[in-house]
Amino acid sequence: MTRGRAMRDLTDPASRHPEKAHRPDQAQPRKPAWIRVKAPTSPGYRATAALMREHRLTTVCEEAGCPNIGECWAQGHATMMIMGEICTRGCTFCNVATGRPDALDPFEPGRVADAVARLGLSHVVVTSVDRDDLPDGGAEHFAMTIRAIRRRSPGTTIEVLVPDFLRCGPEALETVVAARPDVFNHNLETVPGLYPEVRPGARYFHSLRLLQRAKELDPALFTKSGIMVGLGEDRQAVLQVMDDMRSADVDFLTIGQYLQPTPKHHRVDRFVTPEEFAAYEAAARGKGFLMVSASPLTRSSYHAGEDFARLRAAREARLAAR
Repeated sequence: MTRGRAMRDLTDPASRHPEKAHRPDQAQPRKPAWIRVKAPTSPGYRATAALMREHRLTTVCEEAGCPNIGECWAQGHATMMIMGEICTRGCTFCNVATGRPDALDPFEPGRVADAVARLGLSHVVVTSVDRDDLPDGGAEHFAMTIRAIRRRSPGTTIEVLVPDFLRCGPEALETVVAARPDVFNHNLETVPGLYPEVRPGARYFHSLRLLQRAKELDPALFTKSGIMVGLGEDRQAVLQVMDDMRSADVDFLTIGQYLQPTPKHHRVDRFVTPEEFAAYEAAARGKGFLMVSASPLTRSSYHAGEDFARLRAAREARLAAR
């Protein structure tokens, strides 16, 4: 976002998404009552926003237009988005700006670590844009950020939500895992049949293998992945993704409703009901996930700290039962 200024207009696809300019407008259906949220106005929200501006930090909460920003920022919980605000990919669901990114800021890891300490976070989520322009996809920058947080806040648990490192060698993933995050998260985003239109720059089985390989590199690492529903998938395809994730030994699954950022983005096929989310959660727990979060407003980082505590307790309980 523009440094020292208010958040940019997230509804302006002309400035944020040049790759979508040729797309016809897609109707944006009215949201049902169960996914409407109030505009953020609390003192806690304003204090968190001021801290992000002071440290010149980008957050995915703002850049992706997360509906939970008011609730999370009121509690001082923000998901740090490193390596800039411009992504080299053009996924049709995503509201993060697309284009040519700036050079990496070598001081950013320290600023993130300082913000984490100032906020007093017991758990922090660090994510990034895709950086296909970098030989290592930004893996070393992730590692530097993890190490900086560890030095400044040794009691804080760290969750990374990483890109797919599709154009990198295996050492990129190895670099991130060697920095010892507590949770390694990479979202599959949708079912494989929708990848060509929803996530055209990615490869489903590459992402799945990334998750599997992370656990192989460090069996003590918690792995996590998520998908959106309401993009046009069917129930059987979602259940198959669950099976694929379990075959890759993924511990934690998140499922949330896709919300269309602008008319130029992928259309909302339908709004999945809370009852359907509850059925997905029951199915996922039956398949052996340690932790499942499935609701209309679930996002990868939503309640991440509380969920991490439950995740760790679930593993301990499962190990004790053996």
